[in-house]
Amino acid sequence: MNAATELDYTALAPSAFQHLLQLSTGLHKGPLGAKLVEWVSLRVSQINGCVFCLDMHSTMLRKAGESQRKLDTLAAWRESPLFDARERAALAWAETLNALGAAQVPHDALEQVREQFDQREVAELTFAVAAIRAWNVLNIGLRKPLPEA
Repeated sequence: MNAATELDYTALAPSAFQHLLQLSTGLHKGPLGAKLVEWVSLRVSQINGCVFCLDMHSTMLRKAGESQRKLDTLAAWRESPLFDARERAALAWAETLNALGAAQVPHDALEQVREQFDQREVAELTFAVAAIRAWNVLNIGLRKPLPEA
């Protein structure tokens, strides 16, 4: 992929970009905490295949002190003992919401996530999934390349 195939959405739609960036920044500072938002973002980006987001969110989690072993087991978080109940609930909700369009939200999914999160946190978590899906769509659809190391 080269610069000729990429559309720079930050320059082409600066206002929309800034609003989405503000949403993402606000979610990181909210009640969920930056690490949990990063885990959700990384998992949704794994599923959607967004190389730019995979690189960014795994780097952020390493900088936040998360272990490489935990990062390596994210794709199998249900089997990994490294994720706590709150993280598991967030990841399950993220996967459920990310599957919208291909599947409906199971009736008990909302009740399950509410066992670990209060109403505000569920709303924030849902916005976090919506935000990373938007970033994935932008980066994959408009071919944002993996940055140089």
